[in-house]
Amino acid sequence: MSEPQFSLSEYLSAVQEVIQVAFNEPVWVKAEIRNLSIKGGHYYLELAEKDEHTDKVVASCRATIWKFSAAKMVLKFERESGVELSKDLNVLIKVKARFDPQYGFSVNVEDIDSSYTLGDIARRYQQILEKLTIEGLVNKNKALPSPFDIQNVLVIAPENAAGLGDFRKDADVLDHAGVCHFVYHSATFQGNTAPTSIIESLSTGLRQWANDFDSPPDLIVIIRGGGAVNDLAYLNDYDLAALLCKRSVPIWVGIGHEKDRTILDEVANRSFDTPSKVIGGIRNLIQERVQNVLESLQKIKVLSQHQITAYQSQNDQYIKVIKTLAQNQINEANRTLELMKSDTLYFAQSQLKLASTQIEGLLRETLLQNPRNVMAKGYGIVRSEGKAIRSIQQISVEAIQIELQDGLIEANVTQVIQND
Repeated sequence: MSEPQFSLSEYLSAVQEVIQVAFNEPVWVKAEIRNLSIKGGHYYLELAEKDEHTDKVVASCRATIWKFSAAKMVLKFERESGVELSKDLNVLIKVKARFDPQYGFSVNVEDIDSSYTLGDIARRYQQILEKLTIEGLVNKNKALPSPFDIQNVLVIAPENAAGLGDFRKDADVLDHAGVCHFVYHSATFQGNTAPTSIIESLSTGLRQWANDFDSPPDLIVIIRGGGAVNDLAYLNDYDLAALLCKRSVPIWVGIGHEKDRTILDEVANRSFDTPSKVIGGIRNLIQERVQNVLESLQKIKVLSQHQITAYQSQNDQYIKVIKTLAQNQINEANRTLELMKSDTLYFAQSQLKLASTQIEGLLRETLLQNPRNVMAKGYGIVRSEGKAIRSIQQISVEAIQIELQDGLIEANVTQVIQND
């Protein structure tokens, strides 16, 4: 063969020399840390670049942060950014190409720009917030009123997390006392699968709740305990935030960091620093409602007593008025009765006088009409068979008697002449 032939080591050594010459100076490169491991103080990274639209990896390589510079470099990055160097972070790193015939191509990391990572996290955070605002979702759950009485709570939390244990110390007391019932569902809160895990856990929890209860939970609680600060970035997910915004039940979150906020803190009905403060908020609200009820009950008692006293006083006044009006009516009735008695007596006396006068007149007339007085004037009484007669038709026998003032005449009827 006329073409030159090389051993693999010779060829790769030549490539090594070319790379050393062409890429002798370090350059800044944007990449995502797909994986990271630490061995013997050395940091071994897998870097990648993804297509913005398909999320497909279009480039990848190995990178190393050697022990002699790792402590200082990583410490500086984490102190300035507040984020732990880990996988799934987008970073701007200064790298120098390195090719080894035995181990292949990789890059040595010489510096990490903390501001770029912070900017990338903040940029994604702001984009989600702006999208939720445009869609009118960001304040939807926040605007819901706090439940008047918290009796049933659905809790989403990492399984066996320390923060969940802190939460349950007080929650179990409330549950055992019959004050408030808690139902727990677990989810992963770190890594790329965190949003999907929380969404699935919440959906499963609500479906099961619909089967077990007649009414929805009074409150949904999402909590996680302390952990790496950069784990919070996994929770900045649009789909998760939008789902929480659309819930008609108030959502309280306690993610476990006092200074750092996630998109969940922005959209939740109430946000707390830690799980312990969440259960404290529930306990305080229950106590506040109980206190309000007791105060309202006391107020009702006082107002009722005031009303009873006022009504009693009013009733006393009404009774006095009724008595006065009744007495006035009685007095008026007595006066009317006396007047009627007086009038009746007057009219009775008048009637008696009139009757007496009439009787006297009748007596006089009777006396004047006495047969003796009449016969004294020359009149007589004709009788037939002992009965006084007033008509010739009453004569039944021939013998009649004629009574005069001073005697009786026996006579026989010889002729009866009827007046014309």
